[in-house]
Amino acid sequence: MRTATTVEASSDRDVVDFVVEAERLGLDECWVAEAWGSDAPSVLGFLAARTDRLRLGAGVVQVGTRTPVAVAQAALTLDTLSGGRFVLGLGSSGPGVIEGLHGVPFARPLTRMRETIDVVRQAFAGERIAYSGRTVTIPLPGGEGRPMRLSTPANPDLPIYVASLSPRMLELTGELADGWLGTSFVPEGAAAYLDHLDAGLARAGRTRADLTICQGAEVAFAEDEAQLATMVAARRRGLAFSLGGMGTASTNFYHDAYARQGWSDVADAVRERWQAGDRDGAAALVPDEMVLATTLLGTEEMVRDRLRVWRDAGVDTVRLYPAGDTLDERLTTLGRAIRCAPRS
Repeated sequence: MRTATTVEASSDRDVVDFVVEAERLGLDECWVAEAWGSDAPSVLGFLAARTDRLRLGAGVVQVGTRTPVAVAQAALTLDTLSGGRFVLGLGSSGPGVIEGLHGVPFARPLTRMRETIDVVRQAFAGERIAYSGRTVTIPLPGGEGRPMRLSTPANPDLPIYVASLSPRMLELTGELADGWLGTSFVPEGAAAYLDHLDAGLARAGRTRADLTICQGAEVAFAEDEAQLATMVAARRRGLAFSLGGMGTASTNFYHDAYARQGWSDVADAVRERWQAGDRDGAAALVPDEMVLATTLLGTEEMVRDRLRVWRDAGVDTVRLYPAGDTLDERLTTLGRAIRCAPRS
C-alpha cells in the first residue's frame, strides 16, 4: 500500500515545510487540494521545486473553472517541471462552488467530465485539438480559429485520476480514468463504490488492475480508550457537516455516499437536524461506530489493523490526513502512520 497526503496552501510556509519533511519520512505521494482557497497548480509548481522524489497530484482541478486545454497546459507544464512526477486529478465539485463562486453552470457534470478528459487526452498526445461536444466545442464555431496543437512536449501516458462519489460518475471513472480519488469511504461498505467502478471498467474492457484506488482518511493516535473516546466525540461535528452541510439543500454527494454504504437512516436524520439549524443536535446523532468506520483513529495496533482492512477492501493508496495542532505534531502523526501502512 502506497502512502499519500493531501494539503491545502495557506498564508504561511508550514505547507511547504510539511511536504518537504513528509518526503524525508518516506511518504510516496502528495496531493494538493483546490476548493475555494488557493489554486492547486500554483502550489504544485512550488512544491515541484522543493521536492525530489514525491509524486505530486492535483487533488483536484475543478472541471468547468478552466477550459480543458488550459487544464492540459497546466498538467503538461507541471509534469515537465517535476521531472515526470505529476498526476492530474479532476473533479466536478458541486453547484455551491461552481455556480456560487465561479458563476459557471453546474449542468451536465458527467458530460463535462467526459468531454474534458477527451480534450485533455488529445492535448497530452500532441494532437491538433478539435472537439465538438455538448459542453466543449473547439475551435469556436464561426470564428477564425483552426485546430492547433500545444507547443509543449507531449506525454500521452500522463495519468488522469477522477474524484467521484455518485454512481454514474464512478462508472465514468472506471471507464476512462487511470485512478479513483475517493472520500467518505467505509471499507465494509466498499461495494457501494467498487461495483460502479467495476461496471465502468467492464464497459471499457478493463479490469481492476487498470485502475488505482486512492482513498483518504484522517489519522490520529490514542494511547488508551479514554483518549480515543475524546477523539471520536470531537469529530462528530465534522462528520455531521459532511452529511448535512456540504453542497446544497438538494445536492449533497457526501450524504448520498454514506447512505449507500449502510448509514442511510443516520445520514437522513443528521441532515434534517443540520438544515434545521440544530448543529449540536445533528452532531449528537452521529454514532461512534460511524466515526471509527470512516477514519483511522486508535492505537498504533488499531490503525495498523484498520489499514490492512482498507488494503483488503481494494485500496492501493491511502491518503493520510494527520491530526495535530502544530507542524511537529502533524509530522509525528504522519511518520507513525507511514510505519503502520502495510507494504504488500
